[in-house]
Amino acid sequence: MKISDIEVYPLSLPMKQDYHIAGGSVGDQQKRAPHVYVKITSDTEEEGWGEARPSHRWSYETLESAVTTLNNYIKPILIEENAEDLQKIHKKMDRQIASGLAIGQPIAKAAVDMALHDLIGKHRKQSLTSLWGGMPKKNINLSYLISTSDPEKAFAKAKYAKEQGYLGVDVKIGLNPKQDAAILEAVKEAAPELFFRTDANQCYNLPQAVQLSKKMEQIGIDVFEQPLPAEDLKGHAELRRKVNIPIALDESIWGPGNLLQALRLEACDLVVIKTTKMGGLRKARLCGEIAREANIGLLGGGLTDSSLGLMASAHLFNYLDIDTPVDLNGPMFLEDDPVENGPQIDGGNVELSCGYGIGCWVDMDKLIAFSV
Repeated sequence: MKISDIEVYPLSLPMKQDYHIAGGSVGDQQKRAPHVYVKITSDTEEEGWGEARPSHRWSYETLESAVTTLNNYIKPILIEENAEDLQKIHKKMDRQIASGLAIGQPIAKAAVDMALHDLIGKHRKQSLTSLWGGMPKKNINLSYLISTSDPEKAFAKAKYAKEQGYLGVDVKIGLNPKQDAAILEAVKEAAPELFFRTDANQCYNLPQAVQLSKKMEQIGIDVFEQPLPAEDLKGHAELRRKVNIPIALDESIWGPGNLLQALRLEACDLVVIKTTKMGGLRKARLCGEIAREANIGLLGGGLTDSSLGLMASAHLFNYLDIDTPVDLNGPMFLEDDPVENGPQIDGGNVELSCGYGIGCWVDMDKLIAFSV
Protein backbone atom coordinates (compact mmCIF):
# COMPACT_ATOMS: atom_id res chain seq x y z
CA MET A 1 0.00 0.00 0.00
CA LYS A 2 1.71 3.19 -1.23
CA ILE A 3 1.03 6.84 -0.44
CA SER A 4 -0.53 8.44 -3.52
CA ASP A 5 -1.47 11.86 -2.12
CA ILE A 6 -1.19 14.07 0.98
CA GLU A 7 -3.65 16.94 1.40
CA VAL A 8 -3.24 19.66 4.03
CA TYR A 9 -6.17 21.66 5.43
CA PRO A 10 -5.47 24.67 7.69
CA LEU A 11 -8.53 25.24 9.88
CA SER A 12 -9.91 27.76 12.35
CA LEU A 13 -12.31 26.09 14.78
CA PRO A 14 -14.91 27.98 16.86
CA MET A 15 -14.48 28.03 20.64
CA LYS A 16 -17.03 28.01 23.47
CA GLN A 17 -14.75 29.93 25.82
CA ASP A 18 -11.29 31.47 25.92
CA TYR A 19 -8.35 29.33 26.98
CA HIS A 20 -5.35 30.86 28.74
CA ILE A 21 -2.14 29.43 30.18
CA ALA A 22 0.69 31.22 31.97
CA GLY A 23 2.27 32.16 28.63
CA GLY A 24 -0.90 33.76 27.24
CA SER A 25 -3.91 32.81 25.12
CA VAL A 26 -3.89 29.52 23.19
CA GLY A 27 -7.34 30.15 21.69
CA ASP A 28 -10.24 32.52 22.14
CA GLN A 29 -13.77 32.99 20.90
CA GLN A 30 -12.92 35.93 18.69
CA LYS A 31 -9.78 34.58 16.97
CA ARG A 32 -10.84 30.91 17.27
CA ALA A 33 -8.39 27.98 17.45
CA PRO A 34 -5.81 27.02 14.78
CA HIS A 35 -5.80 23.37 13.70
CA VAL A 36 -4.38 21.50 10.71
CA TYR A 37 -5.99 18.37 9.24
CA VAL A 38 -4.04 16.03 6.97
CA LYS A 39 -5.56 13.45 4.62
CA ILE A 40 -3.36 10.70 3.23
CA THR A 41 -4.71 8.67 0.32
CA SER A 42 -3.24 5.33 -0.73
CA ASP A 43 -3.01 3.63 -4.12
CA THR A 44 -5.75 1.30 -2.82
CA GLU A 45 -8.03 4.38 -2.66
CA GLU A 46 -8.23 4.20 1.14
CA GLU A 47 -7.67 7.32 3.24
CA GLY A 48 -6.45 8.21 6.71
CA TRP A 49 -6.84 11.43 8.69
CA GLY A 50 -4.52 13.14 11.14
CA GLU A 51 -4.46 16.39 13.11
CA ALA A 52 -1.93 18.98 14.24
CA ARG A 53 -2.76 21.55 16.92
CA PRO A 54 -0.07 24.27 16.86
CA SER A 55 0.03 27.19 19.29
CA HIS A 56 2.73 29.86 19.41
CA ARG A 57 2.02 30.28 23.14
CA TRP A 58 2.98 26.69 23.83
CA SER A 59 5.78 25.95 21.34
CA TYR A 60 7.55 27.46 18.35
CA GLU A 61 5.17 25.86 15.81
CA THR A 62 2.38 27.93 14.28
CA LEU A 63 -0.44 27.25 11.85
CA GLU A 64 1.68 28.79 9.09
CA SER A 65 4.83 26.80 9.87
CA ALA A 66 2.91 23.51 10.12
CA VAL A 67 1.24 24.05 6.73
CA THR A 68 4.42 25.06 4.89
CA THR A 69 6.41 22.24 6.50
CA LEU A 70 3.84 19.68 5.43
CA ASN A 71 3.31 21.01 1.91
CA ASN A 72 6.85 22.04 0.99
CA TYR A 73 9.05 19.54 2.80
CA ILE A 74 7.15 16.47 4.04
CA LYS A 75 4.70 15.77 1.21
CA PRO A 76 7.30 15.68 -1.63
CA ILE A 77 9.44 13.02 0.08
CA LEU A 78 6.60 10.68 1.09
CA ILE A 79 4.66 10.25 -2.15
CA GLU A 80 5.02 6.63 -3.39
CA GLU A 81 6.44 5.46 -0.05
CA ASN A 82 5.05 2.32 1.60
CA ALA A 83 2.36 3.65 3.96
CA GLU A 84 2.89 0.76 6.38
CA ASP A 85 6.64 1.32 6.81
CA LEU A 86 6.37 3.80 9.68
CA GLN A 87 10.01 3.39 10.67
CA LYS A 88 11.25 4.47 7.25
CA ILE A 89 8.74 7.31 7.02
CA HIS A 90 9.79 8.75 10.38
CA LYS A 91 13.46 8.48 9.37
CA LYS A 92 12.75 10.39 6.18
CA MET A 93 10.76 13.08 7.97
CA ASP A 94 13.44 13.49 10.66
CA ARG A 95 16.16 13.72 8.02
CA GLN A 96 14.17 16.30 6.04
CA ILE A 97 13.36 18.47 9.08
CA ALA A 98 16.33 18.00 11.40
CA SER A 99 16.14 17.88 15.18
CA GLY A 100 17.53 20.48 17.53
CA LEU A 101 17.22 19.97 21.26
CA ALA A 102 13.92 18.27 20.42
CA ILE A 103 12.26 16.69 17.38
CA GLY A 104 12.13 19.10 14.44
CA GLN A 105 8.55 20.32 13.80
CA PRO A 106 6.97 17.48 15.85
CA ILE A 107 3.42 18.86 15.71
CA ALA A 108 3.42 18.94 11.91
CA LYS A 109 4.92 15.45 11.74
CA ALA A 110 2.35 14.18 14.24
CA ALA A 111 -0.47 14.88 11.77
CA VAL A 112 1.22 12.65 9.17
CA ASP A 113 1.90 9.89 11.69
CA MET A 114 -1.69 9.98 12.95
CA ALA A 115 -3.09 9.85 9.40
CA LEU A 116 -0.90 6.86 8.58
CA HIS A 117 -2.03 4.99 11.69
CA ASP A 118 -5.63 5.71 10.70
CA LEU A 119 -4.96 4.49 7.14
CA ILE A 120 -3.19 1.32 8.27
CA GLY A 121 -5.95 0.50 10.76
CA LYS A 122 -8.62 0.89 8.10
CA HIS A 123 -6.60 -1.17 5.61
CA ARG A 124 -6.10 -4.00 8.12
CA LYS A 125 -9.60 -3.60 9.58
CA GLN A 126 -8.30 -2.99 13.11
CA SER A 127 -8.69 -0.26 15.71
CA LEU A 128 -5.55 1.52 16.90
CA THR A 129 -5.51 -0.40 20.19
CA SER A 130 -5.80 -3.79 18.49
CA LEU A 131 -3.24 -2.68 15.88
CA TRP A 132 -0.74 -2.38 18.75
CA GLY A 133 -1.72 -5.71 20.27
CA GLY A 134 -3.76 -4.25 23.14
CA MET A 135 -7.29 -4.83 24.38
CA PRO A 136 -9.61 -1.83 24.16
CA LYS A 137 -11.51 -0.66 27.22
CA LYS A 138 -15.06 0.64 26.98
CA ASN A 139 -14.09 4.16 28.02
CA ILE A 140 -11.37 6.36 29.45
CA ASN A 141 -11.72 8.95 32.23
CA LEU A 142 -11.23 12.65 31.54
CA SER A 143 -10.05 15.40 33.87
CA TYR A 144 -11.76 18.79 33.89
CA LEU A 145 -9.53 21.73 33.00
CA ILE A 146 -9.81 24.89 35.09
CA SER A 147 -8.14 28.05 33.78
CA THR A 148 -8.99 31.22 35.68
CA SER A 149 -7.35 33.80 37.94
CA ASP A 150 -10.53 34.17 40.02
CA PRO A 151 -10.81 31.84 43.07
CA GLU A 152 -14.63 32.08 43.09
CA LYS A 153 -14.81 30.98 39.44
CA ALA A 154 -12.32 28.20 40.18
CA PHE A 155 -14.54 26.98 43.02
CA ALA A 156 -17.62 27.00 40.75
CA LYS A 157 -15.81 25.13 37.97
CA ALA A 158 -14.51 22.49 40.38
CA LYS A 159 -17.98 22.02 41.83
CA TYR A 160 -19.36 21.62 38.30
CA ALA A 161 -16.68 19.03 37.45
CA LYS A 162 -17.62 17.00 40.50
CA GLU A 163 -21.35 17.18 39.70
CA GLN A 164 -20.76 16.10 36.10
CA GLY A 165 -18.91 12.92 37.12
CA TYR A 166 -15.32 13.93 36.42
CA LEU A 167 -12.77 12.03 38.49
CA GLY A 168 -10.01 14.64 38.24
CA VAL A 169 -9.24 18.31 37.70
CA ASP A 170 -6.32 19.97 35.93
CA VAL A 171 -5.78 23.50 37.22
CA LYS A 172 -3.71 26.03 35.27
CA ILE A 173 -1.76 28.39 37.49
CA GLY A 174 0.58 31.31 36.84
CA LEU A 175 -2.07 33.48 35.17
CA ASN A 176 -1.87 35.66 38.29
CA PRO A 177 0.77 34.13 40.60
CA LYS A 178 -0.47 36.13 43.59
CA GLN A 179 -3.78 34.26 43.36
CA ASP A 180 -2.36 30.76 42.79
CA ALA A 181 -2.60 29.52 46.37
CA ALA A 182 -6.15 30.87 46.76
CA ILE A 183 -7.24 29.20 43.50
CA LEU A 184 -5.79 25.85 44.55
CA GLU A 185 -7.45 26.06 47.96
CA ALA A 186 -10.81 26.91 46.35
CA VAL A 187 -10.65 23.94 43.99
CA LYS A 188 -9.67 21.57 46.79
CA GLU A 189 -12.54 22.84 48.93
CA ALA A 190 -15.08 22.34 46.12
CA ALA A 191 -13.89 18.88 45.05
CA PRO A 192 -11.67 17.37 47.76
CA GLU A 193 -11.86 13.78 46.51
CA LEU A 194 -10.93 14.38 42.84
CA PHE A 195 -7.45 13.67 41.43
CA PHE A 196 -5.78 17.09 41.55
CA ARG A 197 -3.24 17.99 38.87
CA THR A 198 -1.70 21.49 38.80
CA ASP A 199 0.05 22.81 35.69
CA ALA A 200 2.33 25.87 35.78
CA ASN A 201 3.41 25.78 32.11
CA GLN A 202 7.02 26.79 32.97
CA CYS A 203 6.16 30.06 34.73
CA TYR A 204 8.26 29.81 37.94
CA ASN A 205 11.90 29.91 38.97
CA LEU A 206 13.27 27.41 41.47
CA PRO A 207 12.76 29.39 44.73
CA GLN A 208 9.18 30.24 43.73
CA ALA A 209 8.44 26.63 42.82
CA VAL A 210 9.84 25.38 46.14
CA GLN A 211 7.73 27.85 48.11
CA LEU A 212 4.54 27.03 46.20
CA SER A 213 5.20 23.29 46.40
CA LYS A 214 5.29 23.49 50.19
CA LYS A 215 1.87 25.14 50.10
CA MET A 216 0.61 22.47 47.66
CA GLU A 217 1.69 19.74 50.06
CA GLN A 218 -0.49 21.29 52.76
CA ILE A 219 -3.47 21.63 50.39
CA GLY A 220 -3.16 18.07 49.12
CA ILE A 221 -2.24 18.47 45.43
CA ASP A 222 -1.45 15.15 43.72
CA VAL A 223 0.91 16.34 40.93
CA PHE A 224 2.82 19.55 40.12
CA GLU A 225 3.32 19.76 36.35
CA GLN A 226 6.13 21.66 34.58
CA PRO A 227 6.90 24.31 37.23
CA LEU A 228 10.23 25.44 35.68
CA PRO A 229 11.38 26.31 32.13
CA ALA A 230 11.52 23.37 29.75
CA GLU A 231 15.30 23.28 29.38
CA ASP A 232 15.95 23.31 33.15
CA LEU A 233 16.10 19.58 33.85
CA LYS A 234 18.68 20.05 36.61
CA GLY A 235 16.41 22.59 38.27
CA HIS A 236 13.54 20.09 38.24
CA ALA A 237 15.85 17.46 39.73
CA GLU A 238 16.80 19.86 42.54
CA LEU A 239 13.14 20.73 43.10
CA ARG A 240 12.34 17.02 43.52
CA ARG A 241 15.00 16.78 46.24
CA LYS A 242 13.54 19.75 48.13
CA VAL A 243 9.81 18.87 48.08
CA ASN A 244 7.54 15.87 48.56
CA ILE A 245 4.93 16.55 45.86
CA PRO A 246 5.43 14.48 42.66
CA ILE A 247 6.86 16.49 39.74
CA ALA A 248 5.65 15.89 36.17
CA LEU A 249 7.35 17.09 32.98
CA ASP A 250 5.47 18.14 29.86
CA GLU A 251 7.18 20.83 27.74
CA SER A 252 10.58 19.40 28.74
CA ILE A 253 9.90 16.09 26.99
CA TRP A 254 9.20 16.15 23.25
CA GLY A 255 10.44 12.67 22.42
CA PRO A 256 12.39 9.61 23.56
CA GLY A 257 15.73 11.49 23.62
CA ASN A 258 14.43 14.18 25.99
CA LEU A 259 12.84 11.50 28.15
CA LEU A 260 16.13 9.61 28.49
CA GLN A 261 17.92 12.80 29.55
CA ALA A 262 15.24 13.47 32.18
CA LEU A 263 15.60 9.92 33.47
CA ARG A 264 19.40 10.20 33.69
CA LEU A 265 19.09 13.41 35.73
CA GLU A 266 16.22 12.05 37.87
CA ALA A 267 14.26 15.18 36.93
CA CYS A 268 10.69 13.89 37.25
CA ASP A 269 8.32 11.45 38.90
CA LEU A 270 5.88 11.45 35.98
CA VAL A 271 5.91 12.31 32.28
CA VAL A 272 3.03 13.81 30.28
CA ILE A 273 2.30 11.87 27.09
CA LYS A 274 0.95 14.06 24.26
CA THR A 275 0.50 12.71 20.76
CA THR A 276 1.10 15.97 18.92
CA LYS A 277 4.12 17.26 20.86
CA MET A 278 5.93 13.91 20.55
CA GLY A 279 5.75 13.73 16.77
CA GLY A 280 2.77 11.38 16.60
CA LEU A 281 1.47 8.13 17.98
CA ARG A 282 4.58 6.08 17.23
CA LYS A 283 7.02 8.15 19.29
CA ALA A 284 4.47 8.99 21.98
CA ARG A 285 3.83 5.28 22.42
CA LEU A 286 7.59 4.65 22.67
CA CYS A 287 7.94 7.39 25.32
CA GLY A 288 5.15 5.79 27.33
CA GLU A 289 6.74 2.35 27.12
CA ILE A 290 10.19 3.67 28.12
CA ALA A 291 8.72 5.52 31.10
CA ARG A 292 6.82 2.41 32.19
CA GLU A 293 9.99 0.31 32.09
CA ALA A 294 11.80 3.00 34.12
CA ASN A 295 8.99 2.93 36.73
CA ILE A 296 8.01 6.52 35.93
CA GLY A 297 4.35 7.49 36.16
CA LEU A 298 2.32 8.57 33.13
CA LEU A 299 -0.17 11.39 32.64
CA GLY A 300 -2.21 11.92 29.47
CA GLY A 301 -2.62 15.32 27.88
CA GLY A 302 -3.67 17.30 24.83
CA LEU A 303 -4.21 20.90 23.73
CA THR A 304 -7.84 21.49 22.72
CA ASP A 305 -7.58 18.69 20.17
CA SER A 306 -10.62 18.20 17.98
CA SER A 307 -12.58 14.93 18.05
CA LEU A 308 -10.03 13.36 15.70
CA GLY A 309 -6.97 14.04 17.86
CA LEU A 310 -8.90 13.30 21.04
CA MET A 311 -9.91 9.83 19.86
CA ALA A 312 -6.40 8.99 18.65
CA SER A 313 -4.93 10.01 22.01
CA ALA A 314 -7.63 8.14 23.93
CA HIS A 315 -6.66 4.93 22.11
CA LEU A 316 -3.01 5.56 23.00
CA PHE A 317 -3.74 6.24 26.68
CA ASN A 318 -5.86 3.10 26.79
CA TYR A 319 -3.00 1.05 25.33
CA LEU A 320 -0.53 2.55 27.83
CA ASP A 321 -2.98 1.77 30.65
CA ILE A 322 -2.92 5.30 32.08
CA ASP A 323 -5.20 5.01 35.10
CA THR A 324 -5.45 8.69 36.17
CA PRO A 325 -7.97 10.99 34.44
CA VAL A 326 -6.44 12.39 31.24
CA ASP A 327 -6.45 16.00 30.11
CA LEU A 328 -8.17 15.82 26.70
CA ASN A 329 -9.95 19.14 26.96
CA GLY A 330 -11.13 19.81 23.40
CA PRO A 331 -14.84 19.28 24.18
CA MET A 332 -14.64 21.85 26.99
CA PHE A 333 -13.38 24.58 24.65
CA LEU A 334 -14.31 23.76 21.03
CA GLU A 335 -17.79 24.62 19.80
CA ASP A 336 -17.58 22.37 16.72
CA ASP A 337 -15.13 20.50 14.46
CA PRO A 338 -15.21 18.70 11.08
CA VAL A 339 -15.71 15.19 12.50
CA GLU A 340 -19.06 13.65 11.57
CA ASN A 341 -19.29 10.87 14.14
CA GLY A 342 -16.92 11.87 16.90
CA PRO A 343 -16.26 10.38 20.32
CA GLN A 344 -19.22 9.87 22.61
CA ILE A 345 -18.60 11.83 25.81
CA ASP A 346 -20.69 11.32 28.91
CA GLY A 347 -19.61 13.71 31.64
CA GLY A 348 -16.09 12.77 32.57
CA ASN A 349 -15.90 9.69 30.33
CA VAL A 350 -15.15 9.26 26.63
CA GLU A 351 -16.31 6.05 24.98
CA LEU A 352 -13.60 4.43 22.89
CA SER A 353 -14.56 3.82 19.27
CA CYS A 354 -14.49 0.21 18.07
CA GLY A 355 -14.23 1.36 14.43
CA TYR A 356 -11.21 0.77 12.25
CA GLY A 357 -8.21 3.07 12.60
CA ILE A 358 -8.95 6.07 14.79
CA GLY A 359 -12.67 5.48 14.34
CA CYS A 360 -13.71 8.94 13.12
CA TRP A 361 -15.19 10.16 9.85
CA VAL A 362 -14.56 13.64 8.49
CA ASP A 363 -17.39 15.70 7.01
CA MET A 364 -15.87 17.38 3.95
CA ASP A 365 -18.50 20.14 3.84
CA LYS A 366 -17.68 21.15 7.43
CA LEU A 367 -13.96 20.82 6.72
CA ILE A 368 -14.23 23.32 3.86
CA ALA A 369 -16.40 25.61 5.98
CA PHE A 370 -13.72 25.77 8.70
CA SER A 371 -10.79 26.12 6.27
CA VAL A 372 -8.64 29.25 6.24
